[in-house]
Amino acid sequence: MQQFDNVTELAGEEISSEQLFRLYNRYHWTASHSAGKDVLEVACGSGAGLGYLARTAKSVTAGDYSASILAGARAHYGDRFDIRQFDAQDMPYPDASFDVVVMHEALYYIPDASRFVAECRRVLRPGGIVLLTNANKDLFDFNPSPYSTVYHGAVELTQLFESHGFAVQLFGSTPLEQVSLIQKVTRPIKWIAVRLGLMPKTMRGKRLLKRIIFGAPVLMPAEIQPDMAAVETLAPIPNDRPCLTHKIIYCLATLGDAKS
Repeated sequence: MQQFDNVTELAGEEISSEQLFRLYNRYHWTASHSAGKDVLEVACGSGAGLGYLARTAKSVTAGDYSASILAGARAHYGDRFDIRQFDAQDMPYPDASFDVVVMHEALYYIPDASRFVAECRRVLRPGGIVLLTNANKDLFDFNPSPYSTVYHGAVELTQLFESHGFAVQLFGSTPLEQVSLIQKVTRPIKWIAVRLGLMPKTMRGKRLLKRIIFGAPVLMPAEIQPDMAAVETLAPIPNDRPCLTHKIIYCLATLGDAKS
């Protein structure tokens, strides 16, 4: 059973300042759509965003496929949240039990993404939403994560959710025009390294590379706090063509009022 420990950002480990910025902003965005609602985070990892969401949500429930990663979340939060081990393709919750399902940077690890979306449809109440972020596979220097199955870009995410009765809105995060000069310069080098299979495969192996590109690291928090980073303004992006302008895609999928 794959535990994903060596490809997951864990509390207390070194991450880049850009990773912290992205971590904070995806939960800030999630919280903006979760106030007063029952929220389920799928593939929660070490649970860095659970406490932040709980500040405004009616309830927060979470789970992950990896027992060893969940151990860290449970150790930090104790009995503050119901945190379970489960497969995203077969969630252990009753029909129509949540208003919001959240998944950040994990869809590409699921063997059958369609089964996950079908489960979202099942556990959501009418009018419920899925909030999801994904690395943008359509950039020329994209580097897929080990153990990944299928990546979904803007077009594929739209098709995936629309096929299950969701209306889809997409947004771009981390615009390429605003990244640092060293990132712009190293993108062609990264492209070559990816195609030659020279990129590090684990989080530990990537740390030296990230120090060079992103500068001094920070520690991954066990629980993010308000104002931990600047708030990013997301840009709406088209659903019908690949996104070539942003590093991360945000997906807001809304279930219709009635399940046919």
